[in-house]
Amino acid sequence: MRPKLRVIPGPPSDARQRDAQGDDRALAKAVARGERAAIAELTRRCLPVVYSIARRLINEGAEAEDLAQETFVKVWRAIDRYDAERARLETWVARIATNVCLDRLRKRREATLGEDVPEPPDPAARADALLEAGGSADRVRQAVGRLPERQRLALELCSFQDHTNIEVANILGVSVEAVESLLARARRTLKQELLDESRDLIDGLAGAHGGES
Repeated sequence: MRPKLRVIPGPPSDARQRDAQGDDRALAKAVARGERAAIAELTRRCLPVVYSIARRLINEGAEAEDLAQETFVKVWRAIDRYDAERARLETWVARIATNVCLDRLRKRREATLGEDVPEPPDPAARADALLEAGGSADRVRQAVGRLPERQRLALELCSFQDHTNIEVANILGVSVEAVESLLARARRTLKQELLDESRDLIDGLAGAHGGES
């Protein structure tokens, strides 16, 4: 008779959380001591989300790289203040990245005050751009890029980076309810804008064929 396999339960969730906090705390302390291996590990863990936040908010590759570097400079300077009981290390770094990007965008707006406001884009040119984009993924990416900053960031963190609403609230410094509101408005805007773009594209194509007949 074959012996029954005994299932050994894993540690309870609170124990796993304590282990994760211990790992984050130990890594942060090693980084604060200037250990090269720890610095490399922190960079490996956090660079993807930092660059993604910068790329999504700034939408320029070279500037996003600069902002990622600026973020890590601030991380090294503040690492001794990291509290593992309040947030995961990645969440804490993501919040610093968010603040760096929002500060850059604020400075951009201040620099452009008083400049001539550009004319609204030509709807026909926008339809042409939509045709050139070619593909629903490109249209979605462009529509996301037109969202307000915090809506765009909340969507990036929740939908593309798989952070929980609680983590995103911690990163943005707002309540969970505020995050849920940002996500709802972002998704509602995207749904409507993509629907409108599809209608414009269909109308444009219909008009072009009508003119040829």
